[in-house]
Order: sequence, then C-alpha cells, then structure tokens
Amino acid sequence: MYKLLFSTLIATAFFWSVRHAPEPLAPGDAVADVLLRLGDDPAAHYPDTTIEGVSVEAGRGIMLTGFATGPGGSKNGKQSKHYVCTACHNIEKEDPDLSVSDPQARLEYARENGLPFLQGTALYGAVNRTSFYNGDYEQKYGSLVEPARDDLREAIQLCATECSQGRALEPWEMESVLAYLWTIGLKMDDLILSDEEKTQINQALKGKGDAAAAIQLIKSRYLSGSPATFAAPPEDRKAGYDVDTADVENGRLVYELSCLHCHENERYSFFRLDDSKLTFQHLAKHFPRYTEYSVYQVGRYGTSPVPGSKPYMPNYTLEKLSHQQMEDLRAYIEHRAGYER
Repeated sequence: MYKLLFSTLIATAFFWSVRHAPEPLAPGDAVADVLLRLGDDPAAHYPDTTIEGVSVEAGRGIMLTGFATGPGGSKNGKQSKHYVCTACHNIEKEDPDLSVSDPQARLEYARENGLPFLQGTALYGAVNRTSFYNGDYEQKYGSLVEPARDDLREAIQLCATECSQGRALEPWEMESVLAYLWTIGLKMDDLILSDEEKTQINQALKGKGDAAAAIQLIKSRYLSGSPATFAAPPEDRKAGYDVDTADVENGRLVYELSCLHCHENERYSFFRLDDSKLTFQHLAKHFPRYTEYSVYQVGRYGTSPVPGSKPYMPNYTLEKLSHQQMEDLRAYIEHRAGYER
C-alpha cells in the first residue's frame, strides 16, 4: 500500500513538474515576454485597457489612416490633416541587424522586402525601446524632447503635434496606439543569436543559468534607442560630398524607395516627383543652389511649416541617409537628366 502511495506521489510530482516546467525559448516569442520571464522590470508603457474605447483595432486605425471608432461607436476626428504615421515610419522590421544603425544595410533590406526607405525609425519594436528623440533632435525641437526622451507616451504626443502637425491624442487614442504597438513588438527570431546563446537563454529560463546575463545578452541584440546625427549640405555644393565613387544604381533605390514615397502623385507633399526627364533636369540643376528644390538643402535641413501651409519635410540624419547615399542619389538624378559630371 505504501509502495503504491509512494509511486502515485512520484508520478503526480512528475506530471506536475512537466506541466509547470518553464517553457523553452520559441522563435515567435515576444522579446518583452522573455525578458519578463527572466525577471526583468516591465516596461512603463503597457496600455491602460480600462479606459473606454481602447482597442488594438482603434490604434491600428489611428496610425494607418488617422481615424478610429471610439467610445460609444463614434468616429474620431482625423488626427492630422497632413500625415499618417506610415508617412515617415515603417511598421515592419527594417534593419537586418537590430543592434546597429546602418543606412546602407537598411536600404538593401528595404529593396529585398518591398519597404520604403524613410526618415523616421521603424515603429516595429518601438515598445522595446527605452529612449526616444535621441541625439541631435534637441536642436530641432528644443525642450520639447525632454519629457519624450524616456517616455513613449510623450514621444508619441510630440510626434502627433509637431511631426504630424496634428492634434494631441485623447487618452483612449493614446492607449489604443500603445495597444497596437505592442502587437508589433520585437520577436526573438528578429534577433541575431547563435545556438550557444539560445541555449544560454534557455538555461536561464529554466532557472539553471544566469538570468541577468541572459537579459543583458538579449538587450545587446537590439538598440534601446535610435541615434540621430544631423548633418549639413556639402561646403562646396557643386563638388558635393567627398566620396570615392557614386553608385547610380544605389541612387535609383534611394529615389524610388524614399523620394517617391512622399512625392509621387503628391502623396504627402505638394511638390510632385515622377520618372520624367523634366523632373530629373529640374532636380539636377538645383543641387548646387540654396533653394527649396535643392536635394542637398531639403535633405539635410528639411523644410519648416510656413503660414498657411503646415506640412513640412523632415530632414535625413546621417543614420537615415549617408553622405555616400546622397551622392549616389545625385548621380542617379544627373544620369536620368542627361547631365554627367
């Protein structure tokens, strides 16, 4: 009898331990969930779903169209008359290696995956970051960046009112946007990890390894914030930036995946660009000039809202468009214009 009872207890303990054993690492696991399982502190920007009207669907609508159905079934007013979030930000992964900021790798990844090449950092993985409006953005927005630097909600409001030239989000809209952003957080298979490193994380999840080291390892595989370095046009605009050789084909990618994203058929701009020779000739002759049609001028400085016209063009930081890529773009435009330097 005692032997049977002992055997039953052993079997019960075994099945309980199997059922409640820590789950092994899976490719589709959310990075944030794995970090929590390892004992990391939770993020400060989980959505407050107790607010009436909050939903993932509403957040997706606000980000992609500017509209959403809110409390009581009523439709909100459009967040911005000029832009939606995807005018400047991808909602898909846009970097092959999330631990570095490499504009050329990003351009090639955009080509391979059918993505636009944009000024803003991807919103994919935004919830995994802890720092926003980094680097030189203080030069552009001044003290407005201070509350946004370590607060995603404040960063979203800054983007809504300044970048999008729209209105501030209401509480249910803000929490809905956060709810949607959590659906496009980083996954473990987005990170570059060796088999040995995955084993290390699995051991930590089982309580048999160093959890703090595993947390540090995971966080080392993606940037906690996007660097931003502002740059000026070349000192000699006729000569351009000092690069060894300009790549016309690379310039074509920049034109098609970046310039046309906003300017084709005036999608987000009143200045229309197309594939005609006249367009390329117009752009080519303005490169050395100090005008709003100079790609050097607007690419590096952007444009500012003017009375009666709030839309503006954001500048490209060096992390989003290198000097080499700018010269590649110029080479392509001059090639299509029939002007060869």
